Amino acid sequence: MKPVLTALAAWALTAVAAQAQPTLPAPNFPSFGSVAEVQTRCDAGLQGARQRVAQLEKRRVDAGWLAAYDDLTVYLEDHQGPNDFILNVHPDKAIRDAAQACSLRWADFGSSLGQNEKLYRALQKAPRKDATDAELVRLASGQFEDSGVALPKAKRERAKQILDKLIELDQQFNKNIRDAGTRVAFTEAELKGVPESVWAKARRDDQGRILLGVDYPSYVPVMRSAESGAARERMWRAKTNEGGPANLELLAQIVTLRGEYAALFGFDNYVDFNLRRRMARDGATATRFLDSVTGAVNEREKAELQELRAAKAQHVGTPLEQTQVERWDATFYGERIKLQKFSVDQNAFRPYFPPQASLEFALRIIEKTMGVKYQRVANQLWHEEVQTYVVSDAASGKPIAQMYVDLYPRDGKYNHAAVWPLRGSATRIARAPAASLVVNFDRTGLTLDEVETLLHELGHAVHVNLSNTRYAATAGTTVMLDFVEAPSQMLEDWVYDKQVLKLMQQVCPSCKPVPDAMVEQAWAAKQYGKGGLFGRQHLYASYDITLHQSSKPEPLPLWARMEGATPLGHVPGTLFPAGFGHIAGGYGAGYYGYLWSLVVAMDLRTAFAADKLSPEVGQRYRERVLGQGAQKPAPELVKDFLGRESNSQAFFDYLKK
Repeated sequence: MKPVLTALAAWALTAVAAQAQPTLPAPNFPSFGSVAEVQTRCDAGLQGARQRVAQLEKRRVDAGWLAAYDDLTVYLEDHQGPNDFILNVHPDKAIRDAAQACSLRWADFGSSLGQNEKLYRALQKAPRKDATDAELVRLASGQFEDSGVALPKAKRERAKQILDKLIELDQQFNKNIRDAGTRVAFTEAELKGVPESVWAKARRDDQGRILLGVDYPSYVPVMRSAESGAARERMWRAKTNEGGPANLELLAQIVTLRGEYAALFGFDNYVDFNLRRRMARDGATATRFLDSVTGAVNEREKAELQELRAAKAQHVGTPLEQTQVERWDATFYGERIKLQKFSVDQNAFRPYFPPQASLEFALRIIEKTMGVKYQRVANQLWHEEVQTYVVSDAASGKPIAQMYVDLYPRDGKYNHAAVWPLRGSATRIARAPAASLVVNFDRTGLTLDEVETLLHELGHAVHVNLSNTRYAATAGTTVMLDFVEAPSQMLEDWVYDKQVLKLMQQVCPSCKPVPDAMVEQAWAAKQYGKGGLFGRQHLYASYDITLHQSSKPEPLPLWARMEGATPLGHVPGTLFPAGFGHIAGGYGAGYYGYLWSLVVAMDLRTAFAADKLSPEVGQRYRERVLGQGAQKPAPELVKDFLGRESNSQAFFDYLKK
């Protein structure tokens, strides 16, 4: 059913129509109107890819060889990329399933390409005119080598089998979550405290109970606000058990295969194999880093738990010594403490941040800081609510990128928040990059936490869109995985800056300004709960590393043991690893990168300390960090921007506040 157009949305569309429409940089995102179209595109795309590989194999290795190699990257982005993305967002399950089947065929092609000895040898011989060319060769050589190109024949064949299987298992893992359609039934009485806007229009079962999904616009308000502990428990268990026992089996297979894969290269664990080309370099370094974090937050986490116990005892009227805080209590009582201590109710921010206006506000921050302009244009995409923006350079007016935005939840859609880098920049052919920002927001408005999430994800899209690299293969977010989150995390606390928040009235004059006092209270409240927040992130990262160092991985027993050692303990019967999609996919043995990147992000923020909207600092950041993609190693990017080596001082100062 088509949603009712709100007055604010109507205003936004009128404003769009009134603007001069910029040219949409080609190519546009392809149509996926039917299963047949998916299959036809798949067949044609793979045929074209094989032809291009054959041509590249025969090509003379001369000064133009690296450009020809990058042309293949461009082709794959334009033909494989849209298919691999659409399986996460298309509203038609049959089309998602067809795209998933095609994705496995592309994976088979990709694993073969990664072991192409002719291209690997040619790459080593390719002339390099400067450091940018040399870095492309270094990175591409590492990708070939990680795919097994230099292994003996038998090991090379096994490596390909494993790579293909890992793609299949990861896709099935995510499909089990995406297509589960989980609904939790509640009476109206059980939802006491939850904003009516969350559940008033929800479907009901034949007993008249309200059916809520475990998407974030439903899950978070229930966990924050539901007075009923039983209601919170049912919602928490449903979310925590996403994926079910089948995903535990898949995760065990994934980790086992990764261990076998690392052994083919002479490593005794996947962690050291996976980290050797990243900032951390090896598992020991990553573990030492995590230990330094837990040392700083451990006592704080225990103290916070005592406050939660006291808050629960007061609320339910039980003696403190007999009160136990459960997993499903932590968020609820944490919010009550924030309300009592700081007068902060996240739901109170929703009227100030309508979703569309919040998006425009986030875009205006980037416009003011980084010298660009976003203009929404009419465009037919995979769903009628998806928006298209053209990104132009403000100084020249030249269109430089595209961005697609998918704001609201729906059945079968990826149910977290993420950005897909659909196309990378390539200045050698004037190629405009494109990114797709996918979130799941409440239509009635955003909390300040959700505005943070929006800025975080927009940071990834900006990293893609403002890339200005010679080669698509080194564009945007192709940087080291333990750096890739830093440009996004850097922007998160922009929402607490009063000067920044004034931009909201520029994009939405009819929106009430959020009171300064609310923002100050929210910032004070943000300092509360760091022990629990970073303790949990430490657990996720440590679990990921420990799991991938196990000779016989058992995901659930390990999780139960490690979570059981934390102050809140483990709840028997829950299956958190079954929904831990990050480590089933690209963040396997790399989840520590979120904390590692945060340390870098906080150091990057120091350059904006005097003025978060400084166009001078923003332009330097755009040119020296975002624009460079992976043309330089991540530590060099940070040093070029800050004028010094990066350090952890800002992060540990923040932990002490």
